[in-house]
Amino acid sequence: MSRLTIYPDDAPGRPESVTEEPAEMAARLAPIGVRFERWDSPVTLSPDDAPETILAAYRPYLDTLMGTSGAGSADVIKLTPDNPAAPALRRKFLSEHIHSEDEVRFFVHGAGNFIMHVGGRIYDAHCTQGDLISVPKNTRHWFDAGEKPFFTALRVFTDMSGWVPEYTGDPVHERFPAS
Repeated sequence: MSRLTIYPDDAPGRPESVTEEPAEMAARLAPIGVRFERWDSPVTLSPDDAPETILAAYRPYLDTLMGTSGAGSADVIKLTPDNPAAPALRRKFLSEHIHSEDEVRFFVHGAGNFIMHVGGRIYDAHCTQGDLISVPKNTRHWFDAGEKPFFTALRVFTDMSGWVPEYTGDPVHERFPAS
């Protein structure tokens, strides 16, 4: 189940609020510019499906999404616990960073946490299958799918070079593990 937990950025053990209601999650994320939606998709896919199959199945949704966001490309990222690169990829996503474009993800399978650091608060959005999240450019954040990651997500890019982070050097992710 999707969940949003909000903390003061100086109190990792004391959440200010927790909700599992998608409409409330969207309302609490909107003031910081984060778009959150639940998609009720008729598309049924297997975690074993090839990226091309996933992209083709979601093409009508992607065309609409890319049209409204001005994006130019989409791809599929999959991460499973048996992937030998999983620990290195987790480290890459785990450090706080920003991007020069919005970071748009739709969870096809599995789950992961987008954690934003904005205005003295930590917004931990646990996203699950059917969730769309868009983190605005220049928003300090990190992503954690846990020590045994399992997710398949569509990624939408404006910049054709793909996922390009600019790390902040702030070790805040060490104080706020994904909830």
